[in-house]
Amino acid sequence: MALKLNNKFIEKFVSNEDIANISAEIYEAQKLLASRTGEGNDFLGWVDLPVDYDKEEFERIKKAAKKIQSSCDVFIVIGIGGSYLGARAAIEFVKSPVYNNIPNKDTPDIYFAGNSISASALNDLLKICEGKDVCVNVVSKSGTTTEPAVAFRVFRALLEEKYGKDGAKERIFATTDKAKGTLKKFSDENSYETFVVPDDVGGRFSVLTAVGLLPIAVAGIDIDLMMKGAQDARIAYSGSDINTNDCLKYVAIRNILYRQGKSVEILAAYEPAAQMLCEWWKQLYGESEGKDGKGIYPSSVIFSTDLHSLGQFIQDGSRIMFETVLDIKKANDELLIPFDPNNVDKLNFLSGKDLDYVNHTAMLGTLFAHSDGNVPNIVLELNDRSEYSFGYLIYFFELACAVSGYTLGVNPFNQPGVESYKKNMFALLGKEGYEELREELNKRIK
Repeated sequence: MALKLNNKFIEKFVSNEDIANISAEIYEAQKLLASRTGEGNDFLGWVDLPVDYDKEEFERIKKAAKKIQSSCDVFIVIGIGGSYLGARAAIEFVKSPVYNNIPNKDTPDIYFAGNSISASALNDLLKICEGKDVCVNVVSKSGTTTEPAVAFRVFRALLEEKYGKDGAKERIFATTDKAKGTLKKFSDENSYETFVVPDDVGGRFSVLTAVGLLPIAVAGIDIDLMMKGAQDARIAYSGSDINTNDCLKYVAIRNILYRQGKSVEILAAYEPAAQMLCEWWKQLYGESEGKDGKGIYPSSVIFSTDLHSLGQFIQDGSRIMFETVLDIKKANDELLIPFDPNNVDKLNFLSGKDLDYVNHTAMLGTLFAHSDGNVPNIVLELNDRSEYSFGYLIYFFELACAVSGYTLGVNPFNQPGVESYKKNMFALLGKEGYEELREELNKRIK
């Protein structure tokens, strides 16, 4: 198994009896998911996706990735939320958080657009593209979501001006609805190659679909191994014994802690490469559980960096939180600390030691400190940062999120709150059909 739950630092907060007492609820939530009879059951395509995916499209993704690798210096991925977070998380986790700065790589630099409404951010990307060959992947189910739609307008104009309409169509790839929607229609009219956002997979669960897989493959990551990891996780977490199924045990522990008043979960990692994975995780859990006045608020930290900022609050602040610590057992690299004959910094006791050993020692010291400070710590031990382990971890978190949502009594697959800001923004910007709301909001502004 690529992932193991270590509950050594949780035992004084959650007992075996506590887990036994909640286990019937967890089993019911698991059965609700498996029977596909719970709320949001039309968005369960991710459950069997690791084995039941479109093999023909999968091969087209790999073929398109090679085409992009050979024809551009810069690859722009346009999308917001689940349409970009999973891909970016994978690239930074498996490759490097400074992937674009790696010298002599045989894959293009990859940048992400359409995830904000910042003119400065978009202009910075346009400057990066100057004098470079560029390809674009626009990811949108409908094609009308404001942030990515605006970015696509801008980059489509850039490509058409640089390569002409015929040349641009060879450099634009659309990941969208299979048969309907503005972007699908426009893509067909302009002969863009298209990939499918499955109808039964919500955005935050879509990293192992074409949504995430095309950019991931462009980065030179083996998507076959990634899917294999997810396949094996699907099998590993199919059992109903909470004592042997670490995914169910994670669900049980976090829900027990929630009922004890721990309303904030902090995902803590000791590798900067996991920062965007944390961002993906925050969307997955925040958008899935935060509704109906319920939910555990998802936050994240990268240690040891954040030990020098948020560490004080975690150690001594209000006791409303628990931590889920991602312990990556094997580092990608080795770096030995050199000996200093003058011992200026008084750190010669570290000479000859691998920096990863020091990092893990810092993690152990922090686990003891935070646990002694009455912060519960769940430890998830992940083998490494490989494609396989990433796929395994993604499936673990997705499955746990779904079961946990049902345990909380919410629909884990909708996001009604997200629609509120959109309606207000459309009304204030003057979109047709929002006249009454616009009038109401303008009165409130005055």
